Amino acid sequence: MADDAEPIVSELSANAILHTASGGLGSFHLALAVSPKVVALSVTDEGGTGTAPKVEQPSMDAVHGRGLGMVSVIAHRVVVHGSHNGYTVTAELFTDTRPGGHPC
Repeated sequence: MADDAEPIVSELSANAILHTASGGLGSFHLALAVSPKVVALSVTDEGGTGTAPKVEQPSMDAVHGRGLGMVSVIAHRVVVHGSHNGYTVTAELFTDTRPGGHPC
């Protein structure tokens, strides 16, 4: 799952640095939780923006706005919690995705 986890961590971390108060002199928190059925990757930022992280459908010539869409394609589930004081974005990768398997 490392090949899937790497771009997810990279994107969520970059978003925290580029789009929240975590950039500059701030910080963000990266958490990894592993169980037999799921790997959860979470990034918590320091907020400071008026909008919550969300998957967008940018225009073809847009320079930004595709990152969380990419994460949502790679991960089996993406969940956003928080407020303007800080958001946690969690991407979950299920270990058993075979037909008939029970990932959660």
